[in-house]
Amino acid sequence: MARKIITAIDVGSSKITTVITSVEDNKAPMVIGVCSHPSKGIKKGVVVNIDDATNAISESVTAAERMAGVTVSDVYVSINGEQVTSLNNKGVVAVAGSEITIDDTYRAIENARTLSLPDNLNPIHIIPREFVVDNQGGIKYPIGMSGGRLEVETHIITAPNSYWQNIRKCVEQIGSNVYDVIFTAWASSLAVLTDTEKELGVTLLDIGAGTTGIAIFQEGSIVYSGSIPLGGYNLTSDIAIGLQVSLEDAEKIKVHMADILDNKCSTPKGKDLDSTPALLRRKDEPKEKKVKTEDIDLGAIGIDKKVSKDMLRKIVEARCEEIFEMAKDNVSKAGYDIAMPAGIVLTGGTSLLKDITKFTQCVFGVAARIGYPSGLTGMTEEISDPSFACVQGLIKHAMDDDGDLPSGSEKGKIELGGFFGKVKDWFKSLLP
Repeated sequence: MARKIITAIDVGSSKITTVITSVEDNKAPMVIGVCSHPSKGIKKGVVVNIDDATNAISESVTAAERMAGVTVSDVYVSINGEQVTSLNNKGVVAVAGSEITIDDTYRAIENARTLSLPDNLNPIHIIPREFVVDNQGGIKYPIGMSGGRLEVETHIITAPNSYWQNIRKCVEQIGSNVYDVIFTAWASSLAVLTDTEKELGVTLLDIGAGTTGIAIFQEGSIVYSGSIPLGGYNLTSDIAIGLQVSLEDAEKIKVHMADILDNKCSTPKGKDLDSTPALLRRKDEPKEKKVKTEDIDLGAIGIDKKVSKDMLRKIVEARCEEIFEMAKDNVSKAGYDIAMPAGIVLTGGTSLLKDITKFTQCVFGVAARIGYPSGLTGMTEEISDPSFACVQGLIKHAMDDDGDLPSGSEKGKIELGGFFGKVKDWFKSLLP
């Protein structure tokens, strides 16, 4: 196979990241161009200003193209926002012949797709979770099996038409074509979760700047997807208000919080250092002794101000707890438990907060870890931390979606387009 170019654009609230990869047979995708540009025109994962968003996307793509020495045409783009929702639906068909064929599986999936949705919603992903042949469940790959009745359990992720149309318009204005749109949390899950975690049951929380994406897996398959309109920007805003600093300085404080709480900024002499881990002091936790207030001079990070360590902790704790509680409520309303046996995997830029895994364990009572993306080669140094999990996941999704159909107005069909192009690998990648 000749070299193939795959381009992914993560359209986030804080940054637009473009990654261009070169793909050859039996080799991991190699990053040949990458650029992360400050986001404009995007708020809480949604396009709010077409011109600003188009310019930001153009800057990111142009810089990545210049580095890679190629001009991109088709691109895979992330989609996010509070109104991205999901549901599980079943499709049932009679098998046409003595053995189940690709056509039978396609008809079953299409049958699952025929559900009543509000006019403004469109399915962006139709993910087969499990097949049932003549009441025998747990089948991941039914083609070639004998049976007369085929059922499929699918996970369908939907988004408002306006989300997809506005992103497409921005990308088309820079001369590229949106081949597919992928929900941010689904993309991130492809880059950071292990097959064992998915099989045991795991929750992914992708905490970005403007939103927190949620994806829950049970028995190897995704069962819940959603998004809440809170993220790192809310933390920045709270710090700015609570410590009476500008938003720019608040962002600096958030980014350097580990240094601040570890006393790597200058500390007044003669005061005892508080060794309690950041984010761990809960409101309901009994205190054996009164914690001394400690003022930290922020001159080391270019801010002419002293702030209280204890106040900073309380501000960050309160907002993180709100994010977790809102995520928990959304999942509970859908009938699922956010505290899964394999625990919670945190990714996204906000997951880099100091001691956030310990705080997560306190809130949910299960193990937690930070999800670092992996699977790409080449120039990956710039996209190796959790804030780039989505863009790496977009490339992985593209590798699994090898269909030749162009993008259209009904996004559910594009997901199925890959079904015809690479049936075996497509099924096996979606159904571990």
